[in-house]
Amino acid sequence: MASGDLIVQRPEGLYCPPGDFYIDPWRRVERAVITHAHADHARTGHGHYLATAVSEGLLRARLGAGIAFQGLAYGEVVEHQGVRVSLHPAGHVLGSAQVRVEHGGRVWVASGDYRPTPHGAVPDRTCAPFEPVRCDVFITESTFGLPIYRWRPDAELFGQINRWWAANAQAGRASVLVCYSLGKAQRLLGGVDASIGPIVCHGAVEPINRAYRAAGVALPETLTVSEVTDKAVLRRALVLCPGSALGTPWIRRFGDCADAFASGWMQVRGQRRRGGFDQGFVLSDHADWPGLLSAIGATGAERVIVTHGSVPVLVRYLSEQGLQAEAFDTEYGDEAAEPAPEASPAP
Repeated sequence: MASGDLIVQRPEGLYCPPGDFYIDPWRRVERAVITHAHADHARTGHGHYLATAVSEGLLRARLGAGIAFQGLAYGEVVEHQGVRVSLHPAGHVLGSAQVRVEHGGRVWVASGDYRPTPHGAVPDRTCAPFEPVRCDVFITESTFGLPIYRWRPDAELFGQINRWWAANAQAGRASVLVCYSLGKAQRLLGGVDASIGPIVCHGAVEPINRAYRAAGVALPETLTVSEVTDKAVLRRALVLCPGSALGTPWIRRFGDCADAFASGWMQVRGQRRRGGFDQGFVLSDHADWPGLLSAIGATGAERVIVTHGSVPVLVRYLSEQGLQAEAFDTEYGDEAAEPAPEASPAP
């Protein structure tokens, strides 16, 4: 790394020396700027948390109601030790943000996790859409940083999910859809056709639904298993749950059911087969390969630092395009960290 860099690596995480704060640190620190509420980016034990105001409910639910929290509106600027910090929409989950850091005439942006809206597509209504931020240096994720990863339009994807659910409901089988409890489940709720049947959510999902609704996100009605007394209702239901629920007494309440996994990893057909699912739906809250390249290009950055995912591939490609590209070694995971079947890539 160059002398005087605005963000550097330390054992605790990504550190801003002039501002004396960290971005998504994985060890306990005094001042942490948090991009979003997923567990690999938002951890317990920090002295002070700075994040988007809209993510407060999620962060308090996951980290404890008593955390010292300061919330910012998107685009609002706070200055600390001469460093100007602002948060900008990342399009990943509710409240997700890119961190813009400005000092001494230089601008760096740390992306966290992000998903740009493809050109001409309707933005995900469960979170603020990604906005590119001009900068000198861009720190980007690369969870799906391989050319094979190219997402299909949401209308096509949710059409597939609705047809699968409707066919199962007609056959009297519950449709169990394994997904990440935070972000993925709510995006599914926002996109499926709730007129097909009841929607049952696992106990890990329902508190997140409440936080989304409290933040003003409209979601269809959902039920917990304990609220359903008629087994016939369960046989028509769409069931959203994390992978940890599979093989438990909770899942056995649904009897003979169809199961599927919603993840970007389902782009690779063998992942679905090895996971043993009836169906795989390619749904991700991260940028695909074209999304990564378009987001990086939109920043205007001449220097790009790549973190977690297919780092060497993206670094090599960007270098071939004439950019100064390098890597940060971080402890962030990927979207499969919570619900992945055994065969999915390690977090």
